[in-house]
Amino acid sequence: MNARMRILLVDDEIELTEPLRQVLLLEGYDVDVANEGIVGMELAGRNNYDLLILDWMMPQKSGLEICRELRSQSRVTAASRSQTTPVLFLTAKDTLDDRVSGLDAGADDYLVKPFELRELLARVRALLRRSQRVELYSHLKVADLEFDPRNQIAYRGDRTISLSEKEAKLLSYFMHNAGRVLTHQQIFQALWSGEEQPNSNVLAALIRLLRRKIETQDDNPLIHTIYGKGYRFGS
Repeated sequence: MNARMRILLVDDEIELTEPLRQVLLLEGYDVDVANEGIVGMELAGRNNYDLLILDWMMPQKSGLEICRELRSQSRVTAASRSQTTPVLFLTAKDTLDDRVSGLDAGADDYLVKPFELRELLARVRALLRRSQRVELYSHLKVADLEFDPRNQIAYRGDRTISLSEKEAKLLSYFMHNAGRVLTHQQIFQALWSGEEQPNSNVLAALIRLLRRKIETQDDNPLIHTIYGKGYRFGS
């Protein structure tokens, strides 16, 4: 299994968020929950989520305000992709003007309460698939390392770094999951999905080659070995 998708659910209705969190967990997602808009904004700004599910109307800070603030942030890194992370609104508002306001604020989809769980899960899957397709060839940046997946070229300082196909695939996987601990099995399945998996020495050798290319003696290390678990990418 690849790294689990991480979802932030922000809604002040505890009687809704707890059962919804359980359903999403059963579907294989990691889920953080905030029952206050201010807390949700702090979590969204601090962590790397694959999807935000926001209630439109909340005291202190609404989902609409959270979405607008995140979309207006000017600085995007792999550790905080707030401008591009898909947003699904949950709301009782259902007029055309409300829908336009939500989309103008930067929402990607809109689900009116009360809703069927099957429909919500279908929309979650669709948004995550769409996001993955967009990110596949997006220019990536973590710390001072930039990566152009389409051309398999990385940039660090004044260096241009050419990568093999497997090195590029590994770097892309690391950068899309920056800050997360990735197990050996997750990396194997991400890089050799549908192929016969090589032995562990092949992965160790590939990571060593990638390190040599992106980490010179004067660079801060980006690939961190977490002994007994796997690897974490980031500064």
